[in-house]
Amino acid sequence: MVEENELDSTCGISDEELTERFKLSIKIDQYICKIKGLPIAGYDDDTNRAYLEYPDGKWEYVKE
Repeated sequence: MVEENELDSTCGISDEELTERFKLSIKIDQYICKIKGLPIAGYDDDTNRAYLEYPDGKWEYVKE
C-alpha cells in the first residue's frame, strides 16, 4: 500500500495557491454565465436571503 503525503495529494501546490485558483475559477464561471445570459446565485448577508442576479443587474430573491 502506497501512502500519500500532503504534497502528493495536492500535486505540490500550496493551500494558498489552491484557494486563489478556486476563487479565480468561480469568477470565470460567473463571467461565462453573464455572457450566456444566465443568472448567478448569490447570498445577501443583510437580509439573510439567497438571490439570483441577472446579467442586466436585476436581483430576484429566491422564494422559500
